[in-house]
Amino acid sequence: MERFGRSGGWARALAVLAALLSITVGAGTGEAKARPLLVLPFQATSPGGGDDWIGEGLAESLILAFRSHPAFLPVDRARVRQAIRAAGEDPEGPLPERTVLAVARSVRAESVLLGEYRREGGSLTVVPRHLEVRTGGAEARSGEPLQGSLDRWKALQGDLVRYYLKALKVAEKPEEVQRLAETAGLTANLTAFEAFVKGRRAYLRGSQSGYEGAVELFGRAAELDPGFALAHFELGQAHLALGNRWKAAAQFRAASQFDPASPEPFKALGDLFMSSPRRLYEQAIEAYRRAIGLRPHYAEAYVGLGDARAAKGDYEAAIAEYQKALDFDPLNARVHFSLGRIYYGEKGLYYEAVAAYKKAIELDPYFLEARMGLGEVYEEKGLYDGAIAEYRKVIEVNARHPGAHYNLALSLEKVDVKEAIAQWERYIELASQLPSEKDWVDIARQHLKKLRGLEKGQ
Repeated sequence: MERFGRSGGWARALAVLAALLSITVGAGTGEAKARPLLVLPFQATSPGGGDDWIGEGLAESLILAFRSHPAFLPVDRARVRQAIRAAGEDPEGPLPERTVLAVARSVRAESVLLGEYRREGGSLTVVPRHLEVRTGGAEARSGEPLQGSLDRWKALQGDLVRYYLKALKVAEKPEEVQRLAETAGLTANLTAFEAFVKGRRAYLRGSQSGYEGAVELFGRAAELDPGFALAHFELGQAHLALGNRWKAAAQFRAASQFDPASPEPFKALGDLFMSSPRRLYEQAIEAYRRAIGLRPHYAEAYVGLGDARAAKGDYEAAIAEYQKALDFDPLNARVHFSLGRIYYGEKGLYYEAVAAYKKAIELDPYFLEARMGLGEVYEEKGLYDGAIAEYRKVIEVNARHPGAHYNLALSLEKVDVKEAIAQWERYIELASQLPSEKDWVDIARQHLKKLRGLEKGQ
């Protein structure tokens, strides 16, 4: 029995394949290509330390502001942390410049935003820097120091946005510059902002204790500033990571009420509807549409909308949504992952599916769902060595990924009974602690019992 079942009902005419094949990275509307940005925490030059959250907070503000602008594609911080870890560095520590450049290339960033800050009593001095990534290296540039009191924290964040818009040569009308500056100023309550930033740090660590700590910190931020919409949204994300879907939905809705112009809560609600056992695809479509209405260049919302269309069997519409996602974000790995599922799960096209999954992995080596999809294709085709390699790569990134452990044990059964026994034991030890894995643990024990019998009979 396979760990992950295939979704059914997507059979369709071969004519659709021509449309699928026509989707290419970079095809689009003719508008200027959005610039991938790597935004790193600013580093403290203050003696003593203890205020490193300020540097992370400056980065969070910039990411949020530039995410709302169609000219930029800020790289997700979770992906950046994985790239830093792969480079052998501490994701929460300062980075040597050679590592900064390596990480930028790893995530395909064209520009890197970074800098230093110094806190002295109630005043803050920020020195913004940026790197332009070139073929042979990087061109570094620095700006004049930005100074202000902590009492005008939001204004200082806005000044930083204005500096980078000018430094990156993005001309905007004054009202648009002001909008981006206001977007960067998440809250005027500095204590709430500190709790929020520390909550983000805890969340990005990715562990059970990290998510629990994030819930506490985001909750504190929302209590200190009840109108802090992003704190409510991130609190929902942390609840979701802990499996609390109802609490997550409540926080996403609260975030949308406090900031009706923010599209992230609607996109998150769409994702929740898509994963609902009740198959709430129409509600998901409506949520994704609302997110796109608020941010027309929101590529991830177009991917979600495409997945919802495909789940309903409307494949032509799904393909159109995926194309829009690539128009706005040519580096979007999820589009190729979704195409891989269609190619293989619905059409049985092995080579096309493998190519799509590999493209997703090329764009994002830490995209574990794509590696799982590629492993399942290899496994179903009897290419067990390839499947084993992919599942092991997933486990290298996430040692507690239950699906990868389960699928690895299944594949090992076909090539090495002794190693499969050890892998089933590892899976059972891990998954026995997870209520969602109860049924799979029972099946794993049956496999283990059968293999032990085979081993004794040899």
